[in-house]
Formats: sequence, structure tokens, C-alpha cells
Amino acid sequence: MENVVEIKKEFSGTGKIQKVITDLAKGLSEAKISPEDLTNPVSFQLAFSRLYDALMKAMEEGGHSYVAEVSFTDDLGNPVVFAVDLGKEAPAFASKKVKARVIVQLYEEY
Repeated sequence: MENVVEIKKEFSGTGKIQKVITDLAKGLSEAKISPEDLTNPVSFQLAFSRLYDALMKAMEEGGHSYVAEVSFTDDLGNPVVFAVDLGKEAPAFASKKVKARVIVQLYEEY
């Protein structure tokens, strides 16, 4: 028989549901900006154009997904924020702002 030591902690917080473009970061990573791009207005405009093109391409080609931005305050008073992918269909909540319950389970098996 296995012995398990565990501690469970529950936090209450909020969630904000939003529709996001998937793979946006991947699309934007293709547009590189270097320090030289910030040396004069023309270089900056060219760099901004590359970013804009990459953003438009990501928006056109990328799919969409619904994400909940979950936030709560930990035991030391620090804000904690993370995302939960809810899938491609809009969840059936009446509001975009919902309550969240975060359960942390620490355990050791031996």
C-alpha cells in the first residue's frame, strides 16, 4: 500500500472570458526588431510595418479560441494570473466575468 502525504489549499478569484487569436505569438515572432530599427524615424517605420504585416497575417491565418484569464491573490498577497483554454466554442456563461476557484494540491508519494 502506498503512503501519500498531501496538503490542499483553495483560493477564490475571478475569471474574464475572452476570444483570442491562436498562435499570435508565433506569428509575431517572425517579425524581428533590432536596436538598429530604433535609430531613426525611417527605420522605426519600416520595423513597425513588419510588425503590422505579421499581426495581420496572424489574424487572417490563425484560428480563434476562448480563454479565461483567471486571477487571484496568493497567501503572501501576490497577484497570480494565468490562462485557461476553454476551446473553440463560446462557453455558456451569462457574463464574460465569472467566479473562479483554484485548488492547489501538494503531495508526496512514497
